[in-house]
Amino acid sequence: MIQVATAVARPTAHHQGATDIMTKSKLLRMDNVGIVVESLDDAVAFFAELGLTLEGRGTVEGEWAGRVTGLGDQRVEVAMMVTPDGHSRLELSRFLRPTVVADHRNAPVNALGYLRAMFAVSDIDETLTRLRKHGAQVVDEVVQYENAYRLCYIRGPEGLLIGLAEPLSGGR
Repeated sequence: MIQVATAVARPTAHHQGATDIMTKSKLLRMDNVGIVVESLDDAVAFFAELGLTLEGRGTVEGEWAGRVTGLGDQRVEVAMMVTPDGHSRLELSRFLRPTVVADHRNAPVNALGYLRAMFAVSDIDETLTRLRKHGAQVVDEVVQYENAYRLCYIRGPEGLLIGLAEPLSGGR
């Protein structure tokens, strides 16, 4: 289930056309996932406790940035976090200008446009113990999916929805 995101697809005769499209599009990788937050410091501390490293922090501003986002003249404080393997990044953003206009943090998981990030961890119980010190709460419970994973959703800082998955070897 979760390994699909990291697995390399091998084309079959049935899927050859999809592979050709990917080749033509020259997709290199998924660069990052972005999350807008109110407190950049709290979000950075939470994701650092999870195991990500702060790669850089700064301000992005000006009309050029607004042409990318469609927001016009903007000023955004940004922190880029990187996973331990160096392959995935999380961009945390705090909008200073224009002000935030909507809040989707409490939307249920079946809401259109629903977003969450899933992280693989070596020990879900130990990770939860550490993250609870930063206000994390398990949404319902930790469950075991077959002999493959222990999984849960948590609400992190500001109610952000985060998934945790512990790969199992041989079951528990």
